[in-house]
Amino acid sequence: MSDRYCVIGNPVAHSKSPQIHAAFAAQTGQDIAYERCLAPLDGFAATLRSLVAQGYKGANVTVPFKIEASTLATRLSDRARAAGAVNTLGFGGGEIVGDNTDGPGLVADIIKNAGVALADKRILLLGAGGAARGIMLPFIEQRPRSILVANRTRATAVSLVDSFAGHGVPLAACGFDEIDGAYDIVVNATSSSLAAEMPPVPAAAFAPGSLALDIMYGSAPSPFMNFAAEQGARTRDGLGMLVEQAAEAFALWRGLRPATDDILNNLRNLK
Repeated sequence: MSDRYCVIGNPVAHSKSPQIHAAFAAQTGQDIAYERCLAPLDGFAATLRSLVAQGYKGANVTVPFKIEASTLATRLSDRARAAGAVNTLGFGGGEIVGDNTDGPGLVADIIKNAGVALADKRILLLGAGGAARGIMLPFIEQRPRSILVANRTRATAVSLVDSFAGHGVPLAACGFDEIDGAYDIVVNATSSSLAAEMPPVPAAAFAPGSLALDIMYGSAPSPFMNFAAEQGARTRDGLGMLVEQAAEAFALWRGLRPATDDILNNLRNLK
């Protein structure tokens, strides 16, 4: 019988994860079955217990359960603990091990797929929620010149920056209306694109030749991507991050990391 995995979310019908992991399994010769699992908004814990009881080997976690997943894990990786959120769970030995592959997935997409180094770059991170928290430590580990976190509520950005202080990279926080200067990499980690809205980032924030990346993805460029392109920035959506974080999760579960280039290209061609 195939080892069973799933992605848990609400909603979850749109998830491309089953398609991605099926391609990974075919590529690597791993015998797994991967499906979508819709959990009631007030029933994530019960869903998790049911999956463990049924013998599932692991699960991915998506909106809106990533923070709750971190509280239910019996053990957390360092990056999951730093993020305060979990998107990958492993079941075995009586444990529920929580990890967060979102940040490493984004770093891999920027460096490997976009061909842009993070070292010594000025980074502007828009948003200070769970997505931004998952990004911070992997970004810091790449030793950028600085990271500015901007958020609608300034205090939330300050709290995020304070929790990652002391890593040797200059960090700062501000409200959206306080963004100043030009940045080499601008990441939209807000949920604005879900509603086809534009985060209030000034045109001057995009340095010449900058990379503007929206962690959301869809059939058309987001308002953020369109605005950034008008300023001369190179734009990228979150599809590459999705594939790379899935590859990281697959490696945690199966002990080998699949190649991602062909799968990412195929998904882009389907958009």
